[in-house]
Amino acid sequence: MNYWQPIRQLLMNRSFLWVLFWVNLLGTIYGYYWYKNQMQDTPPVLLPFVPDSPTSSLFFTVFVLLLLLGRSNPFIEMMALMTSFKYGVWCVVVLTMYGIDDGYIDPANIMLIFSHAGMAAEVLLYNFAYRFGAKHVWLGAAWLLVNDFFDYVFKVHPYLEDDRFLSEVAVFTVSLSIFTILLTFWLRQRSA
Repeated sequence: MNYWQPIRQLLMNRSFLWVLFWVNLLGTIYGYYWYKNQMQDTPPVLLPFVPDSPTSSLFFTVFVLLLLLGRSNPFIEMMALMTSFKYGVWCVVVLTMYGIDDGYIDPANIMLIFSHAGMAAEVLLYNFAYRFGAKHVWLGAAWLLVNDFFDYVFKVHPYLEDDRFLSEVAVFTVSLSIFTILLTFWLRQRSA
């Protein structure tokens, strides 16, 4: 008996997909708004490396739209999985780390923690629907690591509360990229 079948049926239900599409689209728009000041302060050539989370959720939003249209794009699927998982987990860990050290987590950060946890979870739940292969994972791996390079060498990482954990966040970010790459290869192997 396939215990996942009822969950998969819900996840592929058109009404559910439309709700997921609109929630992610609105979250994406809000995410780009959230980054507006940082994007204004960034040289145009570095802009693709700034709004990590909203770009990740944009990939997932497009993936959901493609599901609704009965289509598939392996590149979009891979980017949705890899970037949404990585930046979802990144935000949860980094904001929680600052909150624990501060002894307080701002309500806006609590909202960000929950929404980013949702980003990471939703892309894992749709693993059964992805059709990308190993060559796509290599492209995603390159993107994650190049983005990390620009984030911490050219200082276009998301604004932090302050720099007290900057070196720890940089190490965590690269480690999380490597974990995400390995996880994605493992997920692809399991579903093949």
